[in-house]
Amino acid sequence: MLASKRNGTLYIGVTGDLVKRVYLHKQKQVSGFTEKYGVDQLVYFEFLDTMQAAITREKQLKEWKRAWKVRLIEEMNPDWSDLYDSICR
Repeated sequence: MLASKRNGTLYIGVTGDLVKRVYLHKQKQVSGFTEKYGVDQLVYFEFLDTMQAAITREKQLKEWKRAWKVRLIEEMNPDWSDLYDSICR
């Protein structure tokens, strides 16, 4: 999940290369929703075994109420820190 800021606009997506995809969002190389709303901070992620499992999970999360998504983020990342640097190591 990407966010524009703490409690800001959220974006949920799926990718086979998280580091590259977040980098592209940060460089504003992905046009559309995330560029328009300045959504480029990685605040939550999950690694799943298959792309099909990831797509299923993405669809599930997109159906969730915002409060549930916020709670999920805050369980892993209570400060809403940008986790991008931690996945680049």
